[in-house]
Amino acid sequence: MTHAGVRQIMSRYGLMPKKKLGQNFLIDAHVCEKILKAADVNQGDVVLEVGPGMGSLTQGLLERVGEEGQVVAVELDKQLVLVLGDLFRGRENFNLVQDDILRVDLQAILPAGRDIKVVANLPYYITTPVILSLLESPLPIRSITIMVQKEVAQRMAAKPGTKDYGSLTLAVQYHAKVSLAANVPVNCFLPRPGVDSAVVHLEILETPPVDVDRDVFFRIIHGAFGQRRKTLLNALSAAGFGASKDELAAMIESCGISPSVRGEALGMAEFAALAGVLGG
Repeated sequence: MTHAGVRQIMSRYGLMPKKKLGQNFLIDAHVCEKILKAADVNQGDVVLEVGPGMGSLTQGLLERVGEEGQVVAVELDKQLVLVLGDLFRGRENFNLVQDDILRVDLQAILPAGRDIKVVANLPYYITTPVILSLLESPLPIRSITIMVQKEVAQRMAAKPGTKDYGSLTLAVQYHAKVSLAANVPVNCFLPRPGVDSAVVHLEILETPPVDVDRDVFFRIIHGAFGQRRKTLLNALSAAGFGASKDELAAMIESCGISPSVRGEALGMAEFAALAGVLGG
């Protein structure tokens, strides 16, 4: 949808972007095409669209899924639900749900037994909770293509030893292969947000890259990154691992890891090795 199109809808329905909902409407058709391409939506697919807004992506999704597919759109704003209902009235492959994506029963609104592709353009303040909720969902989600704050995209795609690398990186990469599909400057939105955005594509892995006790694995990760400036030994000791620092140091060294390194230096396999030792 273009800038003029968004303005026209806002005028027709008496809409103003709601700051409390973090609304920034996408007005660049080229960016829409990049998102649709990254999402790899095809005939017969089922798509969960989160935060459809004024339908900038919805039309393209409906065209791509065809009559045999379905787009299930979840929108919180009642005024935008009215707009979307008018824009796509009579489309049998469109199911519009007015609800909070973090509270709605997705199993109840999505077709049973069908793989799901998620496409989302969300307010920045709920991006991380929504991504983690979807990644941990028991639903057969195959991919998530989402617009996020650029620095969040960099954190999800980060490598060990970089400033962006942290617990979010590992949480996402435990579940998915991450690729950056596009950078999106502020002038692609109305109103303009305060920071640039990026489109991230998450291809869900069939099995995690490491075989671990998940609870222990993520406790170690959160402990290691809870105070980034601390050494691994001090961070994990503060998180409650080890009967004593000497014992904890010996356990860390048994994994071929120096107790004096910081968590940001460790890859997923090294955290998995620590989980095997510290979870025993």
